[in-house]
Amino acid sequence: MQAVVHCVLEDKMKNQVLMLQKPRRGWWVVPGGKVEVGESLQAAVIREVGEETGLTVQDPQLRGVFTILVEEEGVVVKHWMLFTFAATSYTGELVSECEEGILEWVGLDEWLQRPMAAGDREFLPKILDGGLVTGTFRYTPEYELIEWRPDSGK
Repeated sequence: MQAVVHCVLEDKMKNQVLMLQKPRRGWWVVPGGKVEVGESLQAAVIREVGEETGLTVQDPQLRGVFTILVEEEGVVVKHWMLFTFAATSYTGELVSECEEGILEWVGLDEWLQRPMAAGDREFLPKILDGGLVTGTFRYTPEYELIEWRPDSGK
């Protein structure tokens, strides 16, 4: 099982979030990546966002914990945990190029209209509301959403 972190970085003054368009599917995501062995979740999200964007996230807050299952003919073939953080402050300058894809500040009125994994549309809006969102996503190997099962009726 792999642990993955990412961060919804919101610029409240401009009413925008930082998004990254991945080249493989053209989907938009929030910056993040894999947790390294022995690394804390908070250290991982600060490192990953920094590596992808050039920005240092200040005081990221854990807002989501998700089990991600990829199933093929009813059998789990991949399993990882996704830890979603939110932050509203950062230092540094956004890089002009990123190996991971295209970085862009996207208005809150349009960020969920971008092409993205169906599961992301389920939980990303709740991350900015505060509190902790938890649940399980089941996907096909092509990352078509089979089921979103939130915990505690969220």
